Amino acid sequence: MSRPSLTTDTDYCAALVRDLDRDRYVADLFAPAGPRGALFALHAFNVEVSRVREAITNPLAGEVRLHWWREALAGGARGDVQANPVAAALLAAIETYRLPRASLEALLEARQFDLYDDAMPTVNDLEGYAGETSSALIRLATLVLAPEAGTASAEAAGHAGVAYAVTGLLRAFPVHARRGQCYLPLDLLTAHKLTREDAVSGQASPALMEVLAILRVLARRHYGAAMTALAGVNPAELPAFLPLMLVPGDLDAMERPHDPFAAVPAAPALARLWRLWRGAGALRKAVKAR
Repeated sequence: MSRPSLTTDTDYCAALVRDLDRDRYVADLFAPAGPRGALFALHAFNVEVSRVREAITNPLAGEVRLHWWREALAGGARGDVQANPVAAALLAAIETYRLPRASLEALLEARQFDLYDDAMPTVNDLEGYAGETSSALIRLATLVLAPEAGTASAEAAGHAGVAYAVTGLLRAFPVHARRGQCYLPLDLLTAHKLTREDAVSGQASPALMEVLAILRVLARRHYGAAMTALAGVNPAELPAFLPLMLVPGDLDAMERPHDPFAAVPAAPALARLWRLWRGAGALRKAVKAR
């Protein structure tokens, strides 16, 4: 990837997030103009590494791409890292806001799971994966928005990230199943006498529906815990949490009777935008409750 002519790194990152991660893009627009570019950089980085699976023909090629990002974070990637607009913007954000590189390295480590077709081993592993990816992004965003973000913010980010990630994985279940990926925990499948192959077979069953229902309950539990923890968060950090407000509506849509291997119809873009706008008000009320 090279920097397009007449496009700044920030503009490039903003366009990438706008086109491929609309929820976070809209949330970033609620942030002050100053730190917004760093948020775009974080979320553009996430877009890049979360889509590695889609751009490769075998896991080894994906490992190479993730390794390039590790070297870029360490300052040792081959070639001119500054020619990559996402890497250049991300490194600038890290330096400006003193972001912990270890969190980004852990995110890359977690993303290795995406390259393979193994089932997620346990529910705890699923929560850990969500914590190192989605929760880490929220936490890093809070450090951009409020460098002195405290322990309440870390707790809220942990729960919010799991709620948002699990909900997103459930929404993407049909897509993942078609390409053989299984984020459903194997311990949960086994408890319901299912295998990884059953989970990606395209054949619905009462047992599979029960597993998906249990994961929706998990997402709702973390959503509730996040909302409680938000009472101790600095209001300046709230844009980092805004995508969380889409979780209840997405889970409600998946509760309706449907074929789990068919995509749940997405809400119109305007309706989703309205939910985010209303969610911003709900977050402010949660903080005022402290």
